Amino acid sequence: MVAIWSVLGDIGRRYAEVSGDRNPIHLHGLAARPFGFRRRRRPTAVSAGLDLHLDSWIGEAQVRTRHRRRAAASADRLWEAAGGVRVCDTRALGRAVRWRIPGTPADITFRELFRCYPFTVLAEGERWSISGLCGRIWTMRRDYPRIADGDEFAGWNEPGTVRVMLAHWTEPEGEGRAALMSESRVEPIDRGAQVRLRALWAVVGHFDRLVGGEALGVAARRAERGPG
Repeated sequence: MVAIWSVLGDIGRRYAEVSGDRNPIHLHGLAARPFGFRRRRRPTAVSAGLDLHLDSWIGEAQVRTRHRRRAAASADRLWEAAGGVRVCDTRALGRAVRWRIPGTPADITFRELFRCYPFTVLAEGERWSISGLCGRIWTMRRDYPRIADGDEFAGWNEPGTVRVMLAHWTEPEGEGRAALMSESRVEPIDRGAQVRLRALWAVVGHFDRLVGGEALGVAARRAERGPG
């Protein structure tokens, strides 16, 4: 007989507070890995497309970003509009994407981009999608490993690399309005990857704050204009 428990991403910290046992393997994933502990969790149910349980994919991110754009349109219409935004429709973000992922076609939509190499779809629903990639994101060689599915992503533990998760979804807000959301998380596998990620983010983090929501803004404007 096998029992499967669903627990919160901060269960180790909660245990430490209650028990007084603050062993680092209870508090930090990087400390636990040398002792054989690996994260192999999968998302649980999604409620109305709003609670994606993103901690089930990456709960201990070193880098985490979130962007939100509201539109006077239904959640369905907003999701449809988002699906048509191409890399070339975003000037600054489009250039950044093609710089960081050499060989990316200018006319590919972001939704298509997140479905093909070096990304893979981890999970998706009617108005939400979660994609991921693994590797050394600080290089320009496009030598990312091919990740087959969510199970391989969840079990990835190659030293000197990171796991990256990108989630997109819409949230109805009532009265004919909705919000388009995006969240990204990056988790280093070991201390060497931590250092390299910190150096990379010192350079690109500033640009994310400026242009990270650019594609969402394009989608929101198109959704408000309606079809055509």
